[in-house]
Amino acid sequence: MLLTRRRRLAGSVLIVAAAVSACTTPSAPDRQTGQDRTAMVLADGYEPETLNPLLGFGEEGASKLFDGLVEHRADRSVRAALAAEVPQPSPDGRTWTVKLRPGVKFHDGSTFGSEDVVATYRAVLDPAFASTVRANYSMVTAVDAEGPTTVRFTLAHAYAPFAHRLVLGIVPSESVAQPGPLERSPFNAKPVGTGPYKLTEWRRGDRMVMEANDDYFLGAPKVRKLTVVFAIDDNTRAQRMRAGEFDGTALPPLAANGMTDVKGAQVIKHSSADYRTVVMPMNNPVTGDRAVRLALNYAMNRDGMIQALLGGKGKPASTPIPQALPEFVEPTAQFRYDKDEATRLLEQAGWVLGADGVRARGPQRASFSLMYPAGDSVRKDLAQAFASDAKAVGVEVKLEGLGWEAIEPRMGADALVLGGGNPFDPDLKSYPLLHSSFAANGFNNPGSYRNTQVDAALDAGRKETDPAQRVAYYRQFQRAYAADPAMVFLVFLDHTYVVRDGWTGYQEVVDPHTHGLTWGPWWNVQSWVPKG
Repeated sequence: MLLTRRRRLAGSVLIVAAAVSACTTPSAPDRQTGQDRTAMVLADGYEPETLNPLLGFGEEGASKLFDGLVEHRADRSVRAALAAEVPQPSPDGRTWTVKLRPGVKFHDGSTFGSEDVVATYRAVLDPAFASTVRANYSMVTAVDAEGPTTVRFTLAHAYAPFAHRLVLGIVPSESVAQPGPLERSPFNAKPVGTGPYKLTEWRRGDRMVMEANDDYFLGAPKVRKLTVVFAIDDNTRAQRMRAGEFDGTALPPLAANGMTDVKGAQVIKHSSADYRTVVMPMNNPVTGDRAVRLALNYAMNRDGMIQALLGGKGKPASTPIPQALPEFVEPTAQFRYDKDEATRLLEQAGWVLGADGVRARGPQRASFSLMYPAGDSVRKDLAQAFASDAKAVGVEVKLEGLGWEAIEPRMGADALVLGGGNPFDPDLKSYPLLHSSFAANGFNNPGSYRNTQVDAALDAGRKETDPAQRVAYYRQFQRAYAADPAMVFLVFLDHTYVVRDGWTGYQEVVDPHTHGLTWGPWWNVQSWVPKG
């Protein structure tokens, strides 16, 4: 049973948001003169659908509005956040006891305690809430409070990377007091967290404004106001950045390369675990053929794509395991560029080249559709390069740039350029992406891939606590996957940003796939200090 309590509300809770803004927020910066540097305007190519951590917001931490029990450091290890110290498992790996940091308050002035942690995780696990991150916590069987400052997690089995799952943002227990689908919760647009910033305005389709949390337990941020402008089109963001409207933005590599002459700004590159892959649905008569999937993996000139489309800013990808986790990368599971091998595999499987340059097996032509989000220039370019390389071995790929509302219903039948990945642990993305238990679970395994050898290695890897044996299991997984690939991984992107001068505190990180303000140069913006 959850602990009960009377929340202690600070008097400031009764002040309307506009008054708080007027009293605590400096004027917006003049980006032309470099004067007020306590406010920052950033541009983002993506707008979140929700600000609820239980619906995936800030899933990898660094959300600015919420804190998890732990957070990621620049070296990708975890450190304590709402926890008083980094949690450690019991000897059998099935119990994690977390001591909580005292004296933390939510944005509304109410106190943080074990009841909030328990309520957050129980809501994730309860099907009635329909949390979109529920599958990530399938190993958790119980979450219990042991007094006001201690929480115990009980797992069905040892789960080596569990600490990385504790970055989930904690919400007030009151916000999940009534079971029901979270997608209808007003909390999604009016969040209350413990994070370094508070949401003060969200004009959908336009911008979001966050202001410093003066009661933040690690100290009030010196960058007092963050405004995030939503500008979906890459070229538009570049033009407005050049015109001085923004203090920073993410841009595709070639667009960022064109910004090196912007006075007072610098182009920053981050390595990432962010892959782009082509999902090959098993229910499609062409992509469902193992020989076609293997052949297309050999047909791709990944190095050529990186040079021509990404300005050299990226690395070839063959599996979801990034170079940021070098000990886990299996060298024998990397696909070389080999058109002759691709041709041999197709012909051996009975795909005969026709007079029109497209192969067929009986009445079935080697032709399929490939979808990509229409506003994403990098995915569009990669889709075109994929289609060109496929055509060179006799496979026709018909490109369709669509909105996500049109893409999602078709993911089980048509190929898709998909992004994802993080640099923290191989289980966190590989398991939901390729394990059969996640088949057709939204963007988790959208092609319904099933391979018993892959499943067995992934299951063993997540339960193993010996580091050397874990490495062996994930290398085994990659070898099994490379013999029967579910997808055609293309590249791990380098993320490129343009950032104006004016602050100190930037630390380079290896980025996950996550879009928006959470990662990139601004992952630790709450620690930045204005110059001068």
